[in-house]
Amino acid sequence: MLESPESEKLCTLALVNTPGIGSVTIRQLISYCGSAEKVFRSDYKTLIKIPGIGDKVARLILKKDGIAEAEKEWNECIKSGADLHFFSDKTYPNRLKSLYDAPVMLYSKGNFDYNNQRTIGIVGTRQITDYGKSVTESIIKDLVPFNPLVVSGLAYGVDITAHRACLKHELTTIGVMASGLNVIYPATHQKTAREMQDNGGLVTENALNTKPDFMRFPARNRIIAGLSDITIVVESAKKGGSLITVEFAQNYHREVFAVPGNLNNPQSEGCNQLIRDNKAAIFTSVNEMAEAIGWNLQNKENDLRVTNLKDSESANLVFDGFTQDEGQILSLLKRQGSMQLDELSWQSSMHLNKLATLLLNLEFQGIVKSFPGKKYGLI
Repeated sequence: MLESPESEKLCTLALVNTPGIGSVTIRQLISYCGSAEKVFRSDYKTLIKIPGIGDKVARLILKKDGIAEAEKEWNECIKSGADLHFFSDKTYPNRLKSLYDAPVMLYSKGNFDYNNQRTIGIVGTRQITDYGKSVTESIIKDLVPFNPLVVSGLAYGVDITAHRACLKHELTTIGVMASGLNVIYPATHQKTAREMQDNGGLVTENALNTKPDFMRFPARNRIIAGLSDITIVVESAKKGGSLITVEFAQNYHREVFAVPGNLNNPQSEGCNQLIRDNKAAIFTSVNEMAEAIGWNLQNKENDLRVTNLKDSESANLVFDGFTQDEGQILSLLKRQGSMQLDELSWQSSMHLNKLATLLLNLEFQGIVKSFPGKKYGLI
């Protein structure tokens, strides 16, 4: 078995490289076993008892083929200058940590901070019109005073227009990819992708040499939605891919705005429908949007933002008198309202057995209440 300071991360990467295991299942495995290393040390009887782990997946894990692949991928990342961000790292995006389907790890290249005070996703059709191009460029220009991190998908149309406008106005922008970092798609955007790495960069959950396929684009869209406090849809057809991003954003309780368009233009049907169905607020200007969501240039301390609860001083103040572990649990529950046991284990990085004991003690103290479905919340 691997013996090095990076062994836990290498074992996590090995799980990612094991066929048939997604991010939710990997977190389930790590929560039940206590660490990625312990997953590979577990025997068949232990693995098969874990919910969601069948015979095929258990046997694939026991073969440990992913470990050699992980070491190869790790070394290639070092050579290519790619950064790896694991869910347990401080560099992992705080905005993703609370999401049940968040990637276990991310690859990136560039110069940016995931945890920028303000983030905004700009998405839309690949068949952008002159109107859509003009609106996208205007939005980026008007966002400059707010200095947000702009997130998009590096695709044709609205995406690449937003990225290039950010480069023009020196706004930090990241492109979330449906491929690996070594496979820029579409290839015609390679020059822009390189330029973005000076003030922004590229992000993906896929291994370096992964080619894009149909199913990777919806997965990419969930990352765009998860990284963004607000998502703006500039133009979209009635069944455009941007509507998938909107669906994820709504599931994550994020703000969504849509730019209204010409009733006779097919590329505005999706946006107009979102507004009509009250699935998105109507976008009229950056300043009106900023006012609606509480972005305030005069008093930035009042802006909405995501903080790392483990490093939050306010958590210690609010829950003074409890142990550090108890305070961490209470902080998570205060923020989320209620959480399932597995999700609480994932976000707190606590083993299920330890977490269950702490929750029981907090129940006895009358601080925490259990709900059906292994959910917990504050009283």
